Amino acid sequence: MDERCALGLEGLLPPHVSTWEEQIQRSYGNYLKKTTDLERHVFLTSLQDRNETLFYGLIQAHIKEMMPIIYTPVVGEACRQYSHLYRRPRGLYLSYPDRARLEVMLSNVSHRAVEVIVVTDGERILGLGDLGLNGVGIPIGKLSLYTLCAGIHPAMTLPIVLDVGTDNKELLSDPLYLGWRHERVRGAEYDGFIERFVAGVKKCWPHVLLQWEDFAKGNAARLLEKYRDQLCTFNDDIQGTGAVAAAGVMASVQAIGGKMRDQQVVILGAGSAAMGIGDQLVMAMRQEGLDLVSARSKIWLVDSQGLVLKERPDLEPGKSRFAQPTQRTAEWKVANKAQINLAETVHHARPTVLIGTSAQPNVFTKEIVQDMNSDVPRPAPRPIIFPLSNPTSKCEASPSDLLAWTNGRALVATGSPYAPVMIDGKNRIIGQCNNAYVFPGMGLGVTAAGARRVTDEMFFAAARTLADLSPALADPDGPLFPDLATIRDVSRRVAMVVAKMAQSQGHADAVSPDELDRRLTAKTWIPRYPRLRRSS
Repeated sequence: MDERCALGLEGLLPPHVSTWEEQIQRSYGNYLKKTTDLERHVFLTSLQDRNETLFYGLIQAHIKEMMPIIYTPVVGEACRQYSHLYRRPRGLYLSYPDRARLEVMLSNVSHRAVEVIVVTDGERILGLGDLGLNGVGIPIGKLSLYTLCAGIHPAMTLPIVLDVGTDNKELLSDPLYLGWRHERVRGAEYDGFIERFVAGVKKCWPHVLLQWEDFAKGNAARLLEKYRDQLCTFNDDIQGTGAVAAAGVMASVQAIGGKMRDQQVVILGAGSAAMGIGDQLVMAMRQEGLDLVSARSKIWLVDSQGLVLKERPDLEPGKSRFAQPTQRTAEWKVANKAQINLAETVHHARPTVLIGTSAQPNVFTKEIVQDMNSDVPRPAPRPIIFPLSNPTSKCEASPSDLLAWTNGRALVATGSPYAPVMIDGKNRIIGQCNNAYVFPGMGLGVTAAGARRVTDEMFFAAARTLADLSPALADPDGPLFPDLATIRDVSRRVAMVVAKMAQSQGHADAVSPDELDRRLTAKTWIPRYPRLRRSS
């Protein structure tokens, strides 16, 4: 009431002063009245626009229920309909026709203390493809998770969409589409636009952490390699996905008493995510003594043309790292040696780990899974199967099917959240291989340490830490990833090991562990209303 008097608000508000708990209760009651997940998403984003503090307080209080609503899988449908659901702008919309004025547009941001940027060009939104400017919902959602999961202050974050057109004919013909109505710009023009953008970011925020998100595979790795030594940057689809998936595999292997060096891994889908997963798994195998060539030989990539072989013409650089020599398949009985499919690869390579990043629903069939499981020694090890494609409509198999086909033996993690599965009278919790276990902690650690670069070793340190926190280490039938209710503690631990790795690699100034701990605390925002006073 004294604030109302000081600020001239008497009579302009209802007489009752609602407590923090009452405000959350009221908002949650309104949330429950929504009848679809998309309506719930719209309700939450509207709350974010008018009262960001209450938005984060509400989601923290109901994180398991609401995190899938503000991000995967519901954010995919929200992006598809962004131009129709649009209410107010958030972040920056940088369009190719305005390329000469990018620096001016960047300088229009009202707050100058930006510490984390997430940027997309909208070409590969989840498993939904090219959504053009509508893809801005992904950076918005990602940055919400930076705040929710690690406490990065929302005023220090900036979502950006690079609108370089779209090849989505449905969007181009939609009268309500908010983006530039033009086919997607490619080649030298595209690269020049990206170069202008990066130069503008470096000038406006020279110490910012820049995260690339949902770029097509032809650009994702290429842009990361080009700019990773120019500024503090990473690609979450490559490095974040790789770290979280590797953490899940390492936890699975440790839970069943195995060794990473002994695993054979088949990955369906050979895009950015698969490359990141493969690289992190190789690091885990090398940590156990394998050389680089031997570790890579244990990764079997299968794409739309079949098993990736070294003799295939015009191999992309990423795929070539994991391409198998044809002589390894010389004794295989297959229909076409030039196009060895997933079922044939599983049958002959005898994988202990099967991972899906293909965005092809239901391709992990009963026959393939049972073939994989047929001669696995009992009682251990057990098949490790991760259908990771998002959203759920693109998932390679449902957890309930995988567990049914393997008599409950499979260790399963998914990209999107799934309900527990009843097996032998017991609810089996399905761990979500969610990048939110890594990238928010990465952001917190990088900004607290003042890191100048982000490296693969920093991501592996995060993966190792996350694996060590797996509930499956105490109970092999437990979930592979920690409870989301503990996500801030997980992010804090990840942040500390990331900061220490940045220091050890010379990418951050050396400070004591106590000072790092103090910085992490100072960087962690808690959603509570500040005391208000009239400025003089």
